[in-house]
Amino acid sequence: MIRAAIDTSVLAQTRAGTARYLKGLLRQLEGRDDVRVTARHFGGGSRGAAFVRDAMWYPLVLGRERAADVLHCPTYRGPVGTRIPLVVTVHDLAVLRHPETFNRWTRTYSPRVVPRVLRAARRIIAVSEFTRGELVELLDVPPDKISVVPNGVDDEFRCDGPSASGDYVLAVGTLEPRKNLSRLVEAAQRSDVELRVVGARGWGDVEVGGNGVRWLGEVDDAELARLYRGALCLAYPSLYEGFGIPVLEAMACGAPVVTTRGSAMEEVADGAAVLVDANDPAEIAAGIERAVADREHLVARGLVRAQAFQWEGIADATVRVYREAAA
Repeated sequence: MIRAAIDTSVLAQTRAGTARYLKGLLRQLEGRDDVRVTARHFGGGSRGAAFVRDAMWYPLVLGRERAADVLHCPTYRGPVGTRIPLVVTVHDLAVLRHPETFNRWTRTYSPRVVPRVLRAARRIIAVSEFTRGELVELLDVPPDKISVVPNGVDDEFRCDGPSASGDYVLAVGTLEPRKNLSRLVEAAQRSDVELRVVGARGWGDVEVGGNGVRWLGEVDDAELARLYRGALCLAYPSLYEGFGIPVLEAMACGAPVVTTRGSAMEEVADGAAVLVDANDPAEIAAGIERAVADREHLVARGLVRAQAFQWEGIADATVRVYREAAA
């Protein structure tokens, strides 16, 4: 049995992609007879806690972890040196590609510290081939140091179950600039459809609401699945993602998907989505109309594609990475 210490601090910070990944992975690792997981965490979700965690807890406490065979940091926040082998999961490198879309602390801290964390890691998990390519291109990470292990889809997200009522297009994501909500709002208005937006308030002064747009805030998974099932389509024209979990969840719930061409989401969908230029509201609007018209075909392909992202296999692959790191 391999002993894995896992940083769970992200669970106090967000309910979005990184937290969804970690919760799904932890659920699957629990009860396995080949790995024993111990959680390590510090602080809550405030900016002050984040500063102390980044500046002090990671280097001075977590980096000195000894009571495990491997340390897993499920985001690129982590120590720059460790006493046991380090595994780091990288979800995306948006902070390096688009630093202007992040708050001041993140865009100051990340370029200075993230490369050092990744150099310290024995193994790196990338959640997509797209992210693997970003690691090689932007940070010159050796390709043989990286294992691609995707996100999974939770059991809550399936096509059978209650559906929300009404004719609407659904958007899912934190209110932040790279989610491209302003262009999506324009596209929905061009298509004359209601747009419902699920997601926590983020940064960058992004506001949605009114003129055919309803911001629903954060919802639980049961409600989110209900919204996916009832939607005309999911519109996810993000400017940059390392994976795009809402694309996978929507496909699993039987919703057609419109997303960004040339992105990690195209990789995840693998032919089961309408692809658009995220910078062109007219093309996003046309994509929404195409998804609605081609619903039956897209839903069938999406349901098949979603089956490739099961947590059991993802946990198996993650434990293999632990063993490679500890060897």
